[in-house]
This record gives sequence, structure tokens and C-alpha cells, in this order.
Amino acid sequence: MQVKELVLDNCRSEDGKVVGLSSDFENLEFLSMININLLSVSNLPKLNKLRKLELSDNRISGGLEVLAEKTPNLTHLNLSGNKIKDINTLEPLKKLPNLHSLDLFNCEVTMLINYRESVFALLPQLTYLDGFDADEQEAPDSDPEADGDALEDDYENGEGEEEEDDEEEDDLDEEVIDDEEDEDDDLEGEEEEDGVDDEEEDAEDEEDDEDD
Repeated sequence: MQVKELVLDNCRSEDGKVVGLSSDFENLEFLSMININLLSVSNLPKLNKLRKLELSDNRISGGLEVLAEKTPNLTHLNLSGNKIKDINTLEPLKKLPNLHSLDLFNCEVTMLINYRESVFALLPQLTYLDGFDADEQEAPDSDPEADGDALEDDYENGEGEEEEDDEEEDDLDEEVIDDEEDEDDDLEGEEEEDGVDDEEEDAEDEEDDEDD
């Protein structure tokens, strides 16, 4: 079977276990089973090509050694919103040499003192834990849906400010043009007044000549 991505979110598992997946899905690279009331991953088939596994919002509390056996090439694992309470529960993940991103948001384990330092020490192959590396640098977002936020990011990065500056420059240019037009109008008005004054002077001169 050539299926590479499979999303089973919100489907109900049977007795808390994965049902229906078989080795026929051996080409899977992405598998999502979010919120399916999963208690265990023990029924996972062998998925050698699987890279990303989404298991958030389930009730998994342990048994992660199955992942090392069934998904040996895993690079991303999301266990957010599960029942992971102890650092030791994560120890089987040491056998996943390619695992570089692990999410444990909303798991009790995240409340432990020195949680991040302990996980990075336990799993040296990890680059990102809960979206950040050991130096608190955020992981690049690989979610295509996030592209819609690009405009907001550009604005925050200063591109929006550049656009505002351009708009302000345009406004200033318009004001300058308006000022120049006003000056031209004033000059024309003065010239007309000068013309009227000259005509009045000429008329007075003619009246004086007639009196003479």
C-alpha cells in the first residue's frame, strides 16, 4: 500500500488500543491519532518509514518501548495531553536515535522541577522539546497552514513598517504638491491684483489729463 499519510483523529479506539492498522501500511511516513481515547500503542504494526507520530490528547501513561521496536526511524513525536507523569517513563525513547522533536505539553511531567534540563539530559538526540531547543530557540514552523500568518510575521519583522513609511512618504509628497499649488494660486492672485491696480492708476492719469 502506497499511503504515506494517515489521519485518524477523533476516531474511537477499541479498549484503548489501535485497531485496523497493519503492516500493509508499511510506507506510512506520517500518522496522526489525536483524541482517540488511546491507552496504549502496543498494537502498532511495524512502520519502519514512519517519521512523524501524533498521539496528543489521549490517555497514554507508559509503554513507550513499543515505539523503539515498531517505529525505529521516528523523528517527531507528540505526546501532549497524555498521562505522562515521570521522566523515567520517557527512557525507552533513548532507543530512537533519530528522534529530534518531542512534545509533552499538558502532561504532568512538565510540572517537575528542572523538567527541560532532565529531558535533554535523558535524550541527548533531542533538538526540540515542546517547540524549543535547549537554548530556548524556537523550532522553525513546518506547518503549511501557518503560511497564512506570513503577512502578520512580515509586519512584525518590519516589512509592515516599511509599507507604512512608504505611505507616509506618499502623504508628504501629496502635501508638498498641495502646498505648491496653493503658492501658485497665491501668485496668480497677486498678479491679478497688480493688474487691477495698474488699470486704476491708468484711469486716474487719464482723468487728470482731461482736467488739464
